[in-house]
Amino acid sequence: MRINEIFYSLQGEGRNTGRAAVFIRFSGCNLKCPFCDTDFFAYQEMSVEEIIDAISHYPSHFVVLTGGEPTLQIDRNFVEVLHTYGYEVAIETNGTRRVPDNIDWVTVSPKAAFVGDSGKIAVKECDELKCVFDNHHPVDDYGIQAHYRYLQPCDTGDPQKNRLINQACYDYILQHPEWRLSLQTHKMIGFR
Repeated sequence: MRINEIFYSLQGEGRNTGRAAVFIRFSGCNLKCPFCDTDFFAYQEMSVEEIIDAISHYPSHFVVLTGGEPTLQIDRNFVEVLHTYGYEVAIETNGTRRVPDNIDWVTVSPKAAFVGDSGKIAVKECDELKCVFDNHHPVDDYGIQAHYRYLQPCDTGDPQKNRLINQACYDYILQHPEWRLSLQTHKMIGFR
């Protein structure tokens, strides 16, 4: 598998915010989002055994598969191996490809508003729907059934634009209480 990085931190977004997690960041994505902050050219090839060895040094047994787009590389067997070693497995996906049915927590973050037809949604149910809010594209749940719905203000890198986006997101949620606010707390307090 092409692994961009494996690191240990706290989950910074969504329902599991603040939870200690081992992040396995896969390299490669089928979309090209304008705000993506991942370097997909840097990776190392790792076997499943090497991945298990790398994550076994951390005390948390909560693993987050992220990317890039992890569904380009993982399958049901990989998730089952993680389960065999006692890991609870979460995935963060753009939702354009099917997710193995044995994942414990599925977060879908659709990007169709930013990438057009290449972002067509294949996942129709998830635990958590997390949509990027940028104040330019209408909020859309893409027909996805989710236990939790989050709007996450887009980080443009420009503090003034971010303040406007944050305020608009706040106002939107007050008018549409079926959504919750997800902030990138890891960026706010300076951890990975």
